[in-house]
Amino acid sequence: MGACAFKGFAIADALGGWAIRLTRYLGKMGLFLGVSLARAVTPPYRVHNIMRQVHFVGVLSLGIIVLTAAFTGMVLALNGYITLRKFGSEAWLGPTVALSLIRELGPVLSALMVTGRAGSAMTAEIGIMRIGEQIDSLETMGIDPVRYLVAPRILAFLISLPLLTAIFDVVGIYGGYLVGVKLLGLNSGVYFSQMESSVDLVDITNGVWKSFAFALIIGWVCTFKGYFVRHGAVGVGNATTSAVVLSSVLILVCDYFLTSVLI
Repeated sequence: MGACAFKGFAIADALGGWAIRLTRYLGKMGLFLGVSLARAVTPPYRVHNIMRQVHFVGVLSLGIIVLTAAFTGMVLALNGYITLRKFGSEAWLGPTVALSLIRELGPVLSALMVTGRAGSAMTAEIGIMRIGEQIDSLETMGIDPVRYLVAPRILAFLISLPLLTAIFDVVGIYGGYLVGVKLLGLNSGVYFSQMESSVDLVDITNGVWKSFAFALIIGWVCTFKGYFVRHGAVGVGNATTSAVVLSSVLILVCDYFLTSVLI
């Protein structure tokens, strides 16, 4: 009886310790996000630094976004045509491709691609600056490292990801056009006319809101993981992996809740 009670107390103590550490960690992340957003919206604004990060996040991600979007639209069109043909509804291929991309796949896949390419690189870059004591040097010189390093990167994600998502949607729709119209023989007028009548402004705005939310998640998590990295080069690698995994999971979780609210 005594041994069982002791084991129960040990389990409860371990769970309590884990809950306390988790609460502290979440509080630390929340405080970091609040400070970063406050620095991002208050002057002075480092426009050159922001534009440099926009180029890194947006322009340099354009190739992978276009490639992913084209094949995503082509796969959607191919599978959608085969499924719709069973019900004699091939005319609805355009709306199927467009709504799938605009409401879900465009924002989510764009965010995941940007996380893997730009988010991981930012985590590693800031992490190397931390272990190389460059961030400590900025503090010594009286420069706020959050304003100088973190805020421009979060703003860059907020600017770039919605634009990349829009490009993803357009390229994906034309990828579906190539397969559905040019390869499978669907009438091009039917493809676009049904799409025009089925896609509403609310569908587009929902995708935009999702892209803003995902951009904030990527910028927040990736800069946080890099800013508080520890244990040298191994810590940078672990932080980079953790940032990509956590950002991807939060994007999918956020997508569900946003869909349930915006639907």
